[in-house]
Amino acid sequence: MAASPAKLSARSQSGQLKAPVRPLAAALPQGRILLVWGVLALGALGLSYRLYQLQIAQGSALQRQARAQQSTRLQPYIPRRAVIDSLGNVLATDQLMYTLFAHPKYFTPTEKIPDPKTYIARNLAPILGNLSEKEILRRFAEKESGIKLATRLSESQAAKIQSLGMGGLDLEKQYARFYPQEEIAAGVVGYVDGAHQGQAGVEMSQKQILERDAVSFSIRRGANGTILPTSLPENLLRSNDWQLQLTLDMRLQRAALEALRAQAQKYKAKRATVIIMEAQTGEIAALANYPSFNPNEYYKAKVEYFKNWAVSDLYEPGSTFKPINVAIALDQKAISANDRLSDPGSVRVGPWTISNASKTGGGIISVTEAIRSSSNVAMVAMVRKMKPEVFYRQLQAIGLDRKTGIDLPGEVSSYLKDKDEFVSQVIEPATASFGQGFSLTPIKLVQLHAALANGGLLVTPHVVRGLADARQTLHWRPDYPIKKVFSPANAQAVTKMMETVVDGGTGKAAHIKGYRVGGKTGTAQKAGPRGGYLPNAKIVSFVAILPVDQPRYVVAAIFDEPQGGNTYGGTVAAPVVKQVMESLIAIKGIPPSTDGALSPLAPLNAQEGAEAGAVRD
Repeated sequence: MAASPAKLSARSQSGQLKAPVRPLAAALPQGRILLVWGVLALGALGLSYRLYQLQIAQGSALQRQARAQQSTRLQPYIPRRAVIDSLGNVLATDQLMYTLFAHPKYFTPTEKIPDPKTYIARNLAPILGNLSEKEILRRFAEKESGIKLATRLSESQAAKIQSLGMGGLDLEKQYARFYPQEEIAAGVVGYVDGAHQGQAGVEMSQKQILERDAVSFSIRRGANGTILPTSLPENLLRSNDWQLQLTLDMRLQRAALEALRAQAQKYKAKRATVIIMEAQTGEIAALANYPSFNPNEYYKAKVEYFKNWAVSDLYEPGSTFKPINVAIALDQKAISANDRLSDPGSVRVGPWTISNASKTGGGIISVTEAIRSSSNVAMVAMVRKMKPEVFYRQLQAIGLDRKTGIDLPGEVSSYLKDKDEFVSQVIEPATASFGQGFSLTPIKLVQLHAALANGGLLVTPHVVRGLADARQTLHWRPDYPIKKVFSPANAQAVTKMMETVVDGGTGKAAHIKGYRVGGKTGTAQKAGPRGGYLPNAKIVSFVAILPVDQPRYVVAAIFDEPQGGNTYGGTVAAPVVKQVMESLIAIKGIPPSTDGALSPLAPLNAQEGAEAGAVRD
C-alpha cells in the first residue's frame, strides 16, 4: 500500500526519519521577566546593604562582641612569695588547705550505716584531732546544714575525709599562709590575716615584694567552651620562684629564744628581747622576743604580742649608754683614753645630787675604771668637759633623735629633749651622761654599739637579705646606708675599755674562757607615763661585743621589770648573753682569741650590776 504524502514528507532525502516538527511556544510576557529581575536586584541590594551594615557600619562592635563570646581572661593563682632564713629554711609559705563543712540533712542511712551521724563523728574525730566524737555530734545537732567543723586542714586530712565516701561533707579548697617555725621567729616574720594581708613583721613591711602582681591572660575558647591551646601565651607558666630571704639564722634564733624564755620566766619579767647583729653589715642574725605568738593561730594571741617592742618601744638605756658617751668625749677631745676623772661618790648638779649606785666613790679613777665600775659621778665629770651645746650636737650626730631605718614595721624615733631645754637645764647633760633623761629603742642601742665594734660606722640594722631563687642565689639585694660617727681609733679604744667590764667588772657573768668579750651592763629606772620614775620598776640589760680583737657580733639582752631582790643587768641579762654567745661561737665557728683574754680584774666592792640611775633630792 502506497505511503501517504504526510509520511513521505517526514523522511529526509537520505531516507532516515526525523522527529515531527512542532510549532514554537508562545513568548513570556515582558512584564513578568522584568518583575523577576526586579526581585533579584532588590535581593542583591538588600544583601549588599546587610553586608555593609555587618562588615562596615557594625563591624567593630560585632568584632568586640565575638571576641567577648569566644575569648576570656585567665588569671592563674600566684601565691605570695615564700620567706626563708639565711640557710634556706622556710619561715612562711602559701599552702593548699581545706575547710570542712557538714550538712547533716544530707546524711543518708544505709543498711550498713543505719546511724550516719554517729558513724561520721566517730571517723572524723581522729582525723581532725582537736574535736571529740561527742563535740562533733553536738555540732551536728545545732543546725541541718552549713556547719563549719574545721579550717586549715592539710591535703592528707582532706584525703582521709574523702575516703569515708559519705555525702553531706563538703571540703572547700583555699590557699592559706603556713609558718613551719611557729613562734620562733614570729616577731620578725609576722603573720597574714584571713584576707591574706600582712599585719606584722616582714609580712607587713615587705608587702610590695611578697605580693606579686596578678597577671591575667587572654585565651580563646572553642564552640563547646574548651580552651584552644594555640591561644595560650608562651609565658603562662613562667613565673620566677624567687623567695624573700632574711638574714636570720634559725639555729641562733631558736637558741636565743630558748635562753630568753627560761630567764624571763625565772625572773617573772614582763617582757624581754635578745638581738644578735653583725657589726660590720647590720645583718640581724637573731631577734627573739618574749612573750611570742604562733602566727598560724594569731587570733589566739594577745594584741600586744604582735608589736615587736625591740623596734617600737622606747626606754631609758641607763649605763649601757656610757660607752657611747665616752666615744663622743674622745672624738671631741674633751678627754683622752688615759685621762683620770674625779669620783667622790656623789656630785651636786644644781639642786640635785647624783650618786653612784653603790653609794661609794673611787676617788680619782681612769676612764677605763669609770666604764668598768659603771660610775655615774665620773660620767658627769667627763660630760662637764664639753659644752652642753656640743654634747647635744653630737648626740644628734649619732642619730639619737632618729630611727635606725630597720626594715620592720612600727619603728619609732628615739626621744631627745629640745635643744633649748637640754642646754639651759644643767641636770639634762648630767643625767644624759649615764643614760637617763632620753629614750631609745633596743635596736637603736645595738646599732650604736655596733658603731663602736666596727670602727665608728653607723650601719643600718636589717632583716631582709634580698630575693633568692631555689639555689639561694640572690637576684636582688636592697641598699642600706652607712654613716661614719666615730673615729676608728676612739671606737677601738672604747671597745677595749668594755672588755674590762666582762673580765672583772659588772658583766663578768658573760665571761667566756679563751675569748675576748667586751660588754656593758645597765640597770635603769623605768620612766612613768606621766613623768618621773616608777617605784620598784626597772629595765635591766647587757650589751656585748664578740670578739674584741676582731669584732664580728653585737649581742644584747633586755628585760622589762624582772622580779626579785637581785635583778640587775649583770645578774639577769649578762648570763643570757653568755649563753647566746656560746651558741654563736659553736654555730658560726668563731675561733678563740689569738692574743688571749685579759687577766681577770679584782671583783668590784659594790653589788654586781647595781648601776641604777640618779638619786634626786
